[in-house]
Amino acid sequence: MLNTAFFASTVPGRPAGRYAHIILLRETDSYALFQTDGELNTARVHAGVSDHTLMTRITMFKRKQTTPERLIGRELLRRYGLVSLEPSAEGKDRKTDERKVQIDAVGLPICDYNVDFCKQCPDCISYGFAIGDAGSEKSKVYSDTAYSLSTFDSSHETFTLNAPYESGTMSRKGEVTSRINEQDHVRPQTLFPAVITVRDLTAPMFLYVLSNVVRARRYGAQTTRTGTMTNHMLGIVLADGEIFSNLHFTQHLFDQVSAQPGFDPAQPLVVPDVLSAAQALVPALLKEDHVAVSQHVQGADLAAFLADLANRTRDEDGMRELLHAATRDSAAYHATYVQSKGKK
Repeated sequence: MLNTAFFASTVPGRPAGRYAHIILLRETDSYALFQTDGELNTARVHAGVSDHTLMTRITMFKRKQTTPERLIGRELLRRYGLVSLEPSAEGKDRKTDERKVQIDAVGLPICDYNVDFCKQCPDCISYGFAIGDAGSEKSKVYSDTAYSLSTFDSSHETFTLNAPYESGTMSRKGEVTSRINEQDHVRPQTLFPAVITVRDLTAPMFLYVLSNVVRARRYGAQTTRTGTMTNHMLGIVLADGEIFSNLHFTQHLFDQVSAQPGFDPAQPLVVPDVLSAAQALVPALLKEDHVAVSQHVQGADLAAFLADLANRTRDEDGMRELLHAATRDSAAYHATYVQSKGKK
């Protein structure tokens, strides 16, 4: 099981070198869109560490990963009555408590995402916020660009999209609509090795972040229609510093997978085989990093820990208890560091 004694009892005001890393393999379960300016994001990099062949890979930028996970957590905070459902108000309609946190009519804090953060909930303290001159808080959840394990050519597909009228046709009153477009999508079973780093959070706040990752299902654009994804957990590493990058992980894993008999770069990778290769690879990569590893939870121990977390959060009382604990820790940080800065 996870050594919760490793985590800080309170979130420190300055970096204290308590890093918890979530190692995972993200797998698309449907046609997803990870794009900027209408095109899929890609990068031209070496295929592996040993294989120096240049390869174009699909990239999944940081915000494409953290935003859906963050919104899952915020949804739960509202569901269990820890954050208001109301949007932020201005002028005479704006009410605040003694902490200068905007509240609704019943006293719940109002946290309006990317508009007016409350600066005191688990989301604000874990993932950070920026409100111009009103203050900012650095994120304590680090997530770098993820790269597809397979090449762009075998990982994407172009679709012709249209928007027909209610009649089901593309014409109305004798005129044909121009609402036809082509769009590249990421194919199902495209794999993105990734590491999420959580720094200096308490155990309840780390479990809050981990629960968001476990629960998140939809990533990328058009998340109500497509973009479903499975996050396969490979391990949790507690250490005194940061470990290997997403690209380093991806390239090493490609070397391992491409060396297996029957590997065909034009075909989808066999997910169980990649998971096995990744689990075997992680300990070797950790040995190359110049950090002291306090604990590496993987295999059966990881499965037991995640099953225990699922049992706790599957019950409403268990989820409420976790969220309340994370809220107490984030509110304590706000009172000690965020609110005090506002008084200066």
